[in-house]
Amino acid sequence: MTATTGIWQPHDRAPGETREVRVHAGATELTATAAAELTWTVTEDAEGVHEVRITPDRPAVVRVAWRVPCVAATAFWAPDGGEHRGLPPFWRKPRVAALEKNAPVGCLVGAGDVSLCTYAVGEVVRPVRIRTGVVEETGDFGFWAEHDAEPGTGLVLRLDLTGRPFARTLADVAEWWRADVAEGWRGPAGEVPEVARMPAYSTWYAMQQHVDAVSVERQAGPAAELGCEAIIVDDGWHSDDRGRGYGHVGEWEPSATSFPDISGHVAAVKQAGLAYLLWYALPFVGRHTALWDRVQPYSLAYKEHMNAVIVDPRYPYIRELLAGHLTRAVQEWGMDGLKIDFIDQFAVEDPPEPGPEADCATVNEGVRRLLAMLPRDCLVELRQPYVSPGLWPYATMVRASDCPLSPAHNRQRTVDLRLIAGPLAVHADMLMWHPDETPERVAAQLVNVLFAVPQISVDLTTQTPGQLEVLRFWLGFVKEHADVLQHGAFEPARPDLVYPQVTARSADTMITARYAPLPVAVPEAGTFWLANADDSADVLLQVGHSGTARARVQTCRGRTVSDTTLELSPGTHTITVPTGGLLRLDLGSEAAS
Repeated sequence: MTATTGIWQPHDRAPGETREVRVHAGATELTATAAAELTWTVTEDAEGVHEVRITPDRPAVVRVAWRVPCVAATAFWAPDGGEHRGLPPFWRKPRVAALEKNAPVGCLVGAGDVSLCTYAVGEVVRPVRIRTGVVEETGDFGFWAEHDAEPGTGLVLRLDLTGRPFARTLADVAEWWRADVAEGWRGPAGEVPEVARMPAYSTWYAMQQHVDAVSVERQAGPAAELGCEAIIVDDGWHSDDRGRGYGHVGEWEPSATSFPDISGHVAAVKQAGLAYLLWYALPFVGRHTALWDRVQPYSLAYKEHMNAVIVDPRYPYIRELLAGHLTRAVQEWGMDGLKIDFIDQFAVEDPPEPGPEADCATVNEGVRRLLAMLPRDCLVELRQPYVSPGLWPYATMVRASDCPLSPAHNRQRTVDLRLIAGPLAVHADMLMWHPDETPERVAAQLVNVLFAVPQISVDLTTQTPGQLEVLRFWLGFVKEHADVLQHGAFEPARPDLVYPQVTARSADTMITARYAPLPVAVPEAGTFWLANADDSADVLLQVGHSGTARARVQTCRGRTVSDTTLELSPGTHTITVPTGGLLRLDLGSEAAS
């Protein structure tokens, strides 16, 4: 590691007099700056994993900066849900992570999918400003992170320089955070209800705002029969407006024409075997509501294109208003859960100064207090980009941001979420397809989100027999193998290539999904499953041992096309697995059963 030069960009320098100290974490030199006297501690939690604490003697903005040689670097990983995985320039605009948006973590990935440097900051509520990128003058990769720090806590940085697989280092970051945000968990040790990890049906792409009790109940039976265990009713339930804006949100009364008996309707859906979640655009109050004039003194910003105001959670009045609406859905209407949308909209640049009725100084703290008021015994879905671990105590699942009919984006976003979601169940963005889509391509979409919870959003009453077969087969596989898929050791490959292959494994089971024509490694023993989402059916198996294996191949509809015994030897073997299909290999002692 080379020594840091401190703050590289002149326009980043803090105004006024600053103090600077040099700190060493192993062979890496860090520079800490603040307009205060600084003390520091460095502890090595494990070989190559350092926790650095920089503490000012009075409240101050503390920045810590370092750099590593940019050698054999292939990608920079960040949790923002974007598609860019290249190496950014250091001079780009800093990223802000706070409770409402993003998370203070990143990883410089090297050849072989190892971490060259994984960092995380301990502050998960207040804003953390982060700059990362290639330093053109030196060829290094530079980092700095800063936030307002107090004498009692300081800025805490976790630095992993072990060179281990990047996914393992990020999983360890999630565990590090988990210990710090444990207070207030919904369940024991943050465990989420099992239904949160089971397939769900969503109304959004299937119905948009044209949703009513009859149409929802029409989908409930088929959804349950196909393997879904929850239904999520999205925008449209609260108004007769179908304008795709938010001018009518905020009062959260069921439409008298579309949902005349909301409690009876919820009971009917639950009778079909589904948990029921209801959508809320939490920060918004629309112009066309009776609340509009009342909330003007308590607003953060007006969103003209949304025809709504973002209300300010620093005020108890606003928190009680919003929490009361959501609590009513659970306690009076019988909802099992809440889909909470647009939390990232609370992240307003330069919010107004709070008035005398406010009881907290920052919006971040207001959001945290608001979420803490929600019912504790229900499902709560959040969404990228609000992925801060500070939100974990208030949620049960987190969904990939919207990417309709984009399997590659859905794959990347769900894998990104899996890496740092901690205890939360990770859900894919809703799956939709054209009525004329082939069963193979429907299956490919499901395989692209195999390591997340699928949400289906098509009219199930109009699907072809082939499309229904695919749904029944793959949703059944997801449910049967949920423990390995969602709790097993998680091994995504090549973030620079949008994860062309992903694996999850337990002690005796390995499941790999193939998204590109790359060779697939086969374990020596146990049960090996290969899901093929690529158009190439000729799958190249890499084998490192001799023996026999029973090989069963199924189509995208679950129909068996071959069931044979393979003689394996070290080297490569080709087997045909159709697009959207599934290979099962029973290896070693399993082959004889």
